[in-house]
Amino acid sequence: MKFENIRAVIWDWNGTLLNDVEYCLNILNNLLIDNQLKPLTLTQYRDVFTFPVKNYYEKAGFDFSKKSFEELGKVFIDNYERNKHSLKLFEKAPEVLEYFESVGIEQYLLSAYKQDNLEEILEHFRIKRFFKKIKGLDNIYAGGKTELGISLIKEILHPKENILLIGDTIHDEEVAKEMNVQSILISNGHQSAEKLHSNGSLVIEDIKFLKDFILPEAYS
Repeated sequence: MKFENIRAVIWDWNGTLLNDVEYCLNILNNLLIDNQLKPLTLTQYRDVFTFPVKNYYEKAGFDFSKKSFEELGKVFIDNYERNKHSLKLFEKAPEVLEYFESVGIEQYLLSAYKQDNLEEILEHFRIKRFFKKIKGLDNIYAGGKTELGISLIKEILHPKENILLIGDTIHDEEVAKEMNVQSILISNGHQSAEKLHSNGSLVIEDIKFLKDFILPEAYS
């Protein structure tokens, strides 16, 4: 399957460009242990992870009658922010960003990460310049990004059939459907290939394979 005549790509951030899956798992497990709960394996984490993030906290075992989601989420984000500069992009992410730029595909970023934190980390990795628009949330609780996506699509001046969203979760596919654009999911992020395939999406194993599936307008 090839996606032809692509003029704009909308990227997800966490788990798609940024390799933070095990980092998030470690923070979550410390939070579970601190609350006398059983830690998760990587397989279990990728099975329960979902949006809104509040739902995955419940699936992981937290009881909000004992400690609120807002309190737990604040601890998680404080720990995430503390060492986030130790993270790395997926190995071929910069190369793919460079490639899309070289063939004239506009690039946008759509994330459930807080806007100012998002912009700061993009500066840290020196990739902010690739994105024509950057859309993040105005809070730390990662409720989802459907409304952000609908807002963003109004700012992209290309036909929707020429726009592609790239993410690592079923929520990314759901957002793409609400935006009425195509999507590709990458299975080495926050959800497993099995879970991603459940909706019939095109799923690839690694960001490095994207160039095999996406044809810009001039190359179609």
